[in-house]
Amino acid sequence: MTRSAVFQATALLLDYPAHDWSRRLREVRSAVRQLPGAEVQLLLSFCDRVETLDPLDLAARYVATFDRSRRRCLYLTYYTDGDTRRRGASLARLKSLYREHGWLPPEEELPDFLPLMLEFAARSPGAGVPLLTEYRPALEVLRYALLAHRSPYADLLGAVCQCLPGAAPASREEALRLARTGPPTETVGLEPFPVQPEPSAQGARR
Repeated sequence: MTRSAVFQATALLLDYPAHDWSRRLREVRSAVRQLPGAEVQLLLSFCDRVETLDPLDLAARYVATFDRSRRRCLYLTYYTDGDTRRRGASLARLKSLYREHGWLPPEEELPDFLPLMLEFAARSPGAGVPLLTEYRPALEVLRYALLAHRSPYADLLGAVCQCLPGAAPASREEALRLARTGPPTETVGLEPFPVQPEPSAQGARR
C-alpha cells in the first residue's frame, strides 16, 4: 500500500504545477502522512520545501529544472536510448504494455513521461513495478542530476528509488557518468527529441 501511494503521490507532484497545485499538495499530505517509511518522509519533506513558494515562481523553477536541461529530463527512454531508432521501439513497447493492462494515458503526452509511468505503477503494480525497476538506472541518473542542481525534486526521485527492489548504483560517480556524457546522439530513423514549449503563466500539462 505504501509503495503504490508513494508512486501516485509522486506522479502528482512531478507534473507541472498548474492552477490545482495547492489542492495536489493537500491531497498528497492527507494520503501519505500516516504511512510509515523513509520514502514517505521524503515526500513530506518536498511538500514542506515548496508549499511557501509562489505558484508562478514554482512553475518557472519547474520549467528551468526539467524542460531546459537534457540532463534533467522527465522522459526516461531518453536516458536509455537517446535520439536513436531504439527509442521509437521503446515508446511503442510502453504503449503496448499500457494497453495490455487496460490503461490509456493521454495521447498528447509521450508514454515514457515519468509521472505517467508512476501512475501506471500505482494502478498496476504487477506490471508497473518491474517497469520502473527496469528503468532504475535512468531514475538514479535523474536523481543525482537533481541533487547536483540542489532541487527539492530530488526528494521525489529518492522516494521512488527507495520503493524499488535491487541495489542502487555503486557510487554517485557511476550514475553521474551517464549524466555527464549523455545518451547516444544518432538520429537516423527517428524524429528529433521533442522540445517542450515553455508554459505560460497559466500553462498546464494536463
